[in-house]
Amino acid sequence: MRSTMDQLPRRARDLGVVVGPLPTGRHNAITDVAGILVGHTTVDDGADLHTGVTAVVPSQLGPGRWTLPAAVYSGNGYGKLVGSTQVDELGVLESPIVLTGTLSVFRAADALLGYLMDRRPGELSFNPLVGETNDGHLSDIRRRPITDEHVLAALTGATGEPPAEGCVGAGTGTTALGFKAGIGTSSRTVPVAGRPATVGALVQSNFGGVLTAIGVPLPVDELISDADRTEPPGNSCMIVVATDVPLDARQLGRVARRAVFAMGRVGASYSNSSGDYAIAFSTAPDRSPIPDGEINPVFAAVLDAVEEALLNSLFAAVTTTGVGGHTSHAVPHRAVIRRLSAAGRLPAPG
Repeated sequence: MRSTMDQLPRRARDLGVVVGPLPTGRHNAITDVAGILVGHTTVDDGADLHTGVTAVVPSQLGPGRWTLPAAVYSGNGYGKLVGSTQVDELGVLESPIVLTGTLSVFRAADALLGYLMDRRPGELSFNPLVGETNDGHLSDIRRRPITDEHVLAALTGATGEPPAEGCVGAGTGTTALGFKAGIGTSSRTVPVAGRPATVGALVQSNFGGVLTAIGVPLPVDELISDADRTEPPGNSCMIVVATDVPLDARQLGRVARRAVFAMGRVGASYSNSSGDYAIAFSTAPDRSPIPDGEINPVFAAVLDAVEEALLNSLFAAVTTTGVGGHTSHAVPHRAVIRRLSAAGRLPAPG
């Protein structure tokens, strides 16, 4: 068997894996939604620390507009999503979204609070939104290594370029479906209410189940021999969905639910200890939301974009050895292509 140590990170489409019929945005990334910026800070000492910060920064949040319509859906609430109850209650997002490792979420929230206070002097109340997954299989989470500087670097370094994927930022130490995982992103463009629209997704993958690509199961036990791996646990997934479609908070709650449903397409087990959350928000200028009868294209775009983002988070990751000598192996690309080809989902490999 070819080692996964000598393969390059690849996106799903680089391997011929195309999810759904809808066209992608220019970069097939959440940053295809105009005004959405993404920044990463990676903390990796090559030994016991493999963690970091990923920030999704809507540039529409600024003077004159400090809130965007938003919703949070908890598929399973075994997690620490700071700020979620106020989003649920008021239906608005008033901060960038920061992702990190579980025990660093509180330090990240304090750093994000400082960022918001600096931008809005004189105000007395803020709602930083910070999510997490547990990267403790590969990183010493009890050290809580994330600092204000790491969070601010991700926020201020955020750009509209295609975000890095795999073992970067908040995905540096995560695992999913038995393999090394990380950050993934994707987008779709669809006509909605007579206008072109974009839906983008970014995920932090760290959950259990059996990897499934375009309907074909790819069990870790069959792709990587027991002698070559230490199977990591999987627990939790953070999903961020951005769109330029005018939607209200209630409709965005429906969008967020579809984002969590998409995890089932890639084989998620939705276990007891999996904190599975989706955050959905709209960047559209203030105007009436579209009628519910016209929302189906958005639902289709969310399902496909999240599914592909999840696959990208795995296919772009690299084999990583971390704390306690634990190793999470990358998905072996050649084995995936052979399986999908044998199932008739890809052409026979050359």
